Amino acid sequence: MPDLLYKASIAVVPRLYVVLSSLWFGTCRLEVRGQENFDKMLAHGSGVAPFWHYSVFYMLYHLRQYSGVAMVSASKDGEYIARVAHLLNFETVRGSSNRFGVRALKGMVDQVRLGKNAGIVADGSQGPPLKAQPGAILVAAKSGAPILPIVWAAKRYKAFNSWDRTIIPMPFSPMILEYGELIWVEPQQTAETVEQRRQQLETTLNSMYRRLWGEFGREGH
Repeated sequence: MPDLLYKASIAVVPRLYVVLSSLWFGTCRLEVRGQENFDKMLAHGSGVAPFWHYSVFYMLYHLRQYSGVAMVSASKDGEYIARVAHLLNFETVRGSSNRFGVRALKGMVDQVRLGKNAGIVADGSQGPPLKAQPGAILVAAKSGAPILPIVWAAKRYKAFNSWDRTIIPMPFSPMILEYGELIWVEPQQTAETVEQRRQQLETTLNSMYRRLWGEFGREGH
């Protein structure tokens, strides 16, 4: 019975979510900043777009119009997000820092080399929150694509009881989404240079995070 319920929910829930979330998110009043950085990434041909895990649901909706591939956890729960991603025109590579990580990173590199943009949850599927993992750096180094940091904040939102307090914006809420300046990663990396670039990405994302949430009078989400 549990397997049957899972199969039924996996067939229904993602489709229902995509319909409802498109109506929901479409009401939000979005201000986009740094569009010139996004345009530079597109002019290059492809890019690696890291964002914090708390923002994943709206990010999939926002980026749905672009050819992309997303890394999704290989867990059973990750199957829901993978189905949602497919419905929103993303290809997926399954894996995380704990399961099939090397294989997943290689799959991401292959897709980026084919011209697809890669969406990567910067703090991974299990955290710690707001602490970047090296995946985006490694994909950028191996593919030659630039990194485009993305952060969004909302005036009103719903937070879930998860390790990162995943959020969704409330209907009609003002929002700010910012594309950060491109980060270029040299193809030849050592453990030391990967760590330096990882820290640079983390600092950049958190600086954007604090600034955007600060505009709504908050220190964070």
